[in-house]
Amino acid sequence: MLTISNHDREILRRLAAEQAAIARLPAHREKAEMWRRLNDRESVRPMVWINEICWNEMNVADELTLQCDDAWAQGIETDLRRLLYQWRHLPADMVVDEYIACPLVIHSSGFGLQEDVDIVRTSETSEVVSRHFHPLIVNPEDVEKIQMPRVTHDRAETDARFDLMSGIFADILPVCKVGIKGRWFAPWDELVRWWGVEDAMRDLVDRPEMVEAAITRLVDAYLCELDQWEELNLLTRNDDNTRIGSGGYGYTSQLPGETLDPSHPHTANLWGCATAQIFGSVSPRMHWEFALKHEMRWLQRWGITYYGCCEPLDVKMGILRRIPNLRKVSTSPWVNVDRAIKEIGGDYVMSRKPSPAVLATDVFNPETAREDLTAFLDKARGCHVEIIMKDISTVRNDPQRLWAWEKLAMAVVEHYVS
Repeated sequence: MLTISNHDREILRRLAAEQAAIARLPAHREKAEMWRRLNDRESVRPMVWINEICWNEMNVADELTLQCDDAWAQGIETDLRRLLYQWRHLPADMVVDEYIACPLVIHSSGFGLQEDVDIVRTSETSEVVSRHFHPLIVNPEDVEKIQMPRVTHDRAETDARFDLMSGIFADILPVCKVGIKGRWFAPWDELVRWWGVEDAMRDLVDRPEMVEAAITRLVDAYLCELDQWEELNLLTRNDDNTRIGSGGYGYTSQLPGETLDPSHPHTANLWGCATAQIFGSVSPRMHWEFALKHEMRWLQRWGITYYGCCEPLDVKMGILRRIPNLRKVSTSPWVNVDRAIKEIGGDYVMSRKPSPAVLATDVFNPETAREDLTAFLDKARGCHVEIIMKDISTVRNDPQRLWAWEKLAMAVVEHYVS
């Protein structure tokens, strides 16, 4: 049975009260509408959001120092402290919820393979590590190791957590049960962990039939899991301040669509996404044949979709335009900017990712960051753009660098109001 001490309870209530006060500010409704207009391709101005933060380097004046004793309470405390910290120092165009989320307790048996990996760390506190994978898929028969997952929902545990959280927070903020708000769909990220990066890339040429069999089976497994999510009513709408793909929020007037049953959302009522980051240097033809053709089976299930992450997609818009419900395209630091803007134009939202390397130099130079943003946005006038600072592995233990980046980015985008 879940319980919580009065000490932990008071800490969580104090933090939730701060969230409640912030969430009542009219700025959140205004920002939500601006995100809606961006995603509907009616941009007011470029939108800005910061994610994938090196939290291990961010603590200032104990703002992120945990005070709860219980591990379960610490999980909630961590989320609350990070939200409040981001609002104080890195808000950009963030939107704060007027509720506390209680995630459904969902289990999956997985795909039957666990990566065999060597890990090297530069910092014991960092989540960013280097990996060397030992192949688990070597021969054609190894493809059968990929299993179809079985999904279960522990309703009793979900209810127990909901009741406890309601007892803590309900007079401050409502507690809402929240299911799966979309899925990061990157089957090739999974395959290379089992196959080995170099071996997988060579086998695109040397053993294409085996590659085809593996990606087909893995997508089958993902779809098997997705079918169970729908059947068990585990999906929750994500046309709100949910991160979509590797980009920003999902506000849009074009979801949930006319088919919504409010008591049972389906994939057609949500954003979906896909990416094949490892295919950054693979030709458009091979990207279609071994990735996108298979990802289409997933993408077509969702109402509207986002594609890409770190891979440069400026040379692949020809195949991406075959995705009928595509709305956003990742525009990574490695694209040819002129070509990306020409190819994407105003047809899709450009999810621009500035290079986080600007935050990791020996001496932080805000003017370099400002010039990078300005040069891009000058060229992208007339396009629909979100600026997403992400993949922040280090700020050289100087959190104020990221604080300064947020302020300059927000000042820059005000010059591009439509």
